[in-house]
Amino acid sequence: MVTHVPAEEYGDERGALLSFLAEQRGGIRRAVLGLTDEQATSRPTVSELSLAGLVKHAAEVEQSWIARAKGEEPAVHRDETNWGETHRLLDGETVAEQLAYWEKVAAETEAFIRSVPSLDDTFPLPDQPWFPPEGRASMRWVCLHLIRETARHAGHADIIRESLDGRTAFELVALEQAG
Repeated sequence: MVTHVPAEEYGDERGALLSFLAEQRGGIRRAVLGLTDEQATSRPTVSELSLAGLVKHAAEVEQSWIARAKGEEPAVHRDETNWGETHRLLDGETVAEQLAYWEKVAAETEAFIRSVPSLDDTFPLPDQPWFPPEGRASMRWVCLHLIRETARHAGHADIIRESLDGRTAFELVALEQAG
């Protein structure tokens, strides 16, 4: 653990979930600190992943899950024909724009999760082959899923950043705090 997530107020499960999600978002955001868009879009490993792509992907995934939980369509429809676009910047897109978008998405996530009557409330899962037919998920599940998804990619971001310039997550926390 690179940063400490403070204990929630007694019984504030929503606050605890949102704090852990914010911590993981921070790991990905810090990974692009001090980099140019060219550096952030580079792929220093054999993987197709870049830091810029991870920022974009994490923002899109969070937005799409919260939209589904609200009963809305995601802002961007992804399927097998355009799935790769979620992992890379397209012409004209910048890291700064993706970070600003993610900040807006994060604020919407927090407001929505704090506003739902119960974390036990459910919503239908998408009609996709990897979900059970007529499946449902709770608001608690979507929070946990977003924490897991974001944490997974924060780990990817650590490796990619260290491959670019040797900076570790601890150094990036110090850089952020100094800045």
